[in-house]
Amino acid sequence: MAVPGVPDTKDMLQKDLYVIFTRPVAPREEIKKLLPQHLARQVELEKQGILFAAGPMESQDEDKVRTGMIIVRASSFEEADEIAKADPFHAAGLREYDIWNWSMNEGSFTVTINYSDQSASVV
Repeated sequence: MAVPGVPDTKDMLQKDLYVIFTRPVAPREEIKKLLPQHLARQVELEKQGILFAAGPMESQDEDKVRTGMIIVRASSFEEADEIAKADPFHAAGLREYDIWNWSMNEGSFTVTINYSDQSASVV
């Protein structure tokens, strides 16, 4: 039943993305050695239009291990898994991961482009 003033979910974006949550299973020193290769792979995925967003996550609880989140455009769990397996950290067994399907429905972002100095910002 429709509720006045509340949008119907059928009108929402419903964009399916895949979220790869990644956790270390090796010492930080070992992981840092492959960081340049990992970042190069992330930029490659970004340029190909596969990477939606990525970055480290830290818990409010300082005792919890730092994790990472990689959000990719994929057509299935299997395709997202192939993307995750190719990450140098995962391929080397330095980090493990889980994949979740995320249906993005609500939210927004703002992009500002300044012509005068050719700068840009994302909010």
